[in-house]
Amino acid sequence: MRLIHTSDWHLGQTLHGQDRNHEHTQFLAWLLDQLVAHQADALLIAGDVFDTVNPPLKAQERLYDFIVRAHERLPQLDIVMIAGNHDSGGRIELPGPLMKRLNAHAIGRISWIDDGQLDHDRLLVPLHDASGKVAAWCLTLPFLRPAEVTGLSVGDDYMAGIRQVHERLIAAAETLRQPGQALVAMSHAHMAGGAVSEESERNIVIGNAEALPASLFPEAVAYVALGHLHKPQQVASQARIRYSGSPLPLSFAEVNYPHQVLLVSFEGEQLARIESLPVPRAVEMIRVGRAPLAEVITQLEALPTIGLFSENLPWLEVRVLLDEPLPDLRQRIETAITGKACRLVRIASEYAGRRGEADSEVLVGLDQINPQELFARAWEEQFGNPPDEQALDDFATLLQQVEFASDEVGQ
Repeated sequence: MRLIHTSDWHLGQTLHGQDRNHEHTQFLAWLLDQLVAHQADALLIAGDVFDTVNPPLKAQERLYDFIVRAHERLPQLDIVMIAGNHDSGGRIELPGPLMKRLNAHAIGRISWIDDGQLDHDRLLVPLHDASGKVAAWCLTLPFLRPAEVTGLSVGDDYMAGIRQVHERLIAAAETLRQPGQALVAMSHAHMAGGAVSEESERNIVIGNAEALPASLFPEAVAYVALGHLHKPQQVASQARIRYSGSPLPLSFAEVNYPHQVLLVSFEGEQLARIESLPVPRAVEMIRVGRAPLAEVITQLEALPTIGLFSENLPWLEVRVLLDEPLPDLRQRIETAITGKACRLVRIASEYAGRRGEADSEVLVGLDQINPQELFARAWEEQFGNPPDEQALDDFATLLQQVEFASDEVGQ
């Protein structure tokens, strides 16, 4: 059996206000060709399918059009996707009955049966080989919010609730599978030791809980397809536990990531091979600076020229070091790139410290500051010192409650 593991599509995302529909269209066309070329038996999408809980209509159309086209070209293909922390679990599951007719399964959240038992049947999805036989079971673990895993026997212990869900689901899968069938887990989570990008990923470590340990996935699970972290990486030096990474750079901080999807092959219940399939970049991203204005202008003037506007023109971020504010900074930069093959999306100005410090103070927009950092800044401004650990934990818990409430409203 062969499957392709991908995650963090973030359909509907904009780059500093610029639409990225063309890039997503090109990626999905390429992905469909890869599924056909490698005769994949399954496609796993490990969360953050959309960029927001209320994605634009065009983004939803893009997803469902892809599913239909994939079924037309590969009628036996199993598609399984889970909700990430950016997604609305209810929205992901809404077209479920129709999607199942296309061998597509969407798992947005876990649920419990009245007697406090995990409803594991809906979380276990069979994956079929080319002959139509069940070759593996996919254990689907969408982003687990505190309200879904706490209470009853674990009380308010979020990590204990996470561990309980994993243990019960794996035990159910072990009971269900037949000899020769592999166990494949798919999860959207922050695993311990994972490398986080500077600007793109929301922190989903909640309250006093730490990032999740690799021990949640015992050796019986042949492969773990992870989503959330945008940089491709193994977890705990285990080749079987992987983040595929995002297929597109979602910020300029990710411009040098090796964007990919993973082709994963099994022999019976054993993992056989993992192969990286690099994603071609439909639109390049150019980062000029961090440097003084004169040097930045020289670099901009050296950019190649272009005749007509094209949707394939690179995105451009300019980072300038200044001694003092320049009212005509944008005008100077725009003059330097007139006729150049780029689209300016961001200018970041950095000023020397007001008291003559060697370090620079960076002026950034709210879109570049995560909620935790903004809270810490506001706290220090109000009380004169940084927030303590308890305050940060309380804020993280409140933030999750607000995002969960937004998810409910989005449905």
